[in-house]
Amino acid sequence: MVRGGGVVGVGLIGAGNISDQYLQNLTRFPDVVVRAIGDLVEERARAQAAAYGVPRAGGVEVVLDDPDIDIVVNLTIPAAHVAVSEAIVAAGKHVWTEKPLGVDREEARRLLETAAAAGLRVGVAPDTVLGPGVQTAKRAIARGDIGRPLFGQTTFQWQGPEIFHPNPAFLYAKGAGPLLDMGPYYVSTLVHVFGPVAAVAALGLQGSPTRRVQVGDRAGEEFPVEIPSTLSVLMDFEGGGQAQSLYSTDSPLVRQGIVEITGTEGTLVIPDPNTFGGPITITRPLSRHFVPPEPVVQEVVDVAPEGVLAGRGLGLLDMVRAIAEDRPHVATGDFGYHVLDTLLSIEEAAARRTFVEVASTLDQVGALPADFDPFAAT
Repeated sequence: MVRGGGVVGVGLIGAGNISDQYLQNLTRFPDVVVRAIGDLVEERARAQAAAYGVPRAGGVEVVLDDPDIDIVVNLTIPAAHVAVSEAIVAAGKHVWTEKPLGVDREEARRLLETAAAAGLRVGVAPDTVLGPGVQTAKRAIARGDIGRPLFGQTTFQWQGPEIFHPNPAFLYAKGAGPLLDMGPYYVSTLVHVFGPVAAVAALGLQGSPTRRVQVGDRAGEEFPVEIPSTLSVLMDFEGGGQAQSLYSTDSPLVRQGIVEITGTEGTLVIPDPNTFGGPITITRPLSRHFVPPEPVVQEVVDVAPEGVLAGRGLGLLDMVRAIAEDRPHVATGDFGYHVLDTLLSIEEAAARRTFVEVASTLDQVGALPADFDPFAAT
């Protein structure tokens, strides 16, 4: 359901750090209008509403009770995602939720079943993978530009969000950490390339049992670390192909946004999946005439990005248009559930130090057309 006539009404629940990125874009997309912002801290919601020209703000009920809002963006903390999304569905509205879909498989599946029974849609971040970066790379692979994809490598390592975030404790709680917080970007990208995941293996460690807030009013406060802060991961995909990944907030050396897909005829470098675009290159195999110790010179080909660069809210906009066109949206709840199932399986594999099969699967992985223009009124 999206009520007909004109633009589609959108509400936000959660007015924290990430809300700026959504509001910057949703207030520019002509197909939607942000009508209200709700937060447990009502003053924070009102401040964001004033900053972005949103007419209504206050508690969560301001959004849930508004009859002119068709879709609600859930920007709460991961542990609250399912409960808030269920409240949105109960209010008769579609859901776009920040990642992950939830922190528990049964609760997440219940949400999707409840929404489907009500004829409502669920969309799940990250929608960065719908930007020109990953989508152009995906089309290049489909064309055969690197031959048959064989394996992927991804890396996300640094010293942790407490160096910039004024309230970082939730990022080290159940449902977060480098795996559940940042893993969705990398796993979603790999699933777009290789298809659904069949099994995973992992090793995990905890660099320190506590962390300390470094900025803001709470600087100096210690908080517990509830999850592995470093994980080394292997992934096996249903359709063939493998991947290895590192997720760490224990590293003084910063190496983020690394996604490399190697095929039989080249290695494709994809932009940081926490962004919507960036350079895309293919490195070709060495000439068969190369003889060590000659200098290694390889052919590197630039891949021209296709599509309009936007930002967070792109997946919600695709869902709005998909409802109007009676087609599936790309970042579906089922996709988000498979990513969550994979991430939780990685946690279990690290705890058990063995391979764990991923029970869920996907019939197909959708794609955004190259001519999708978020700034065109449709």
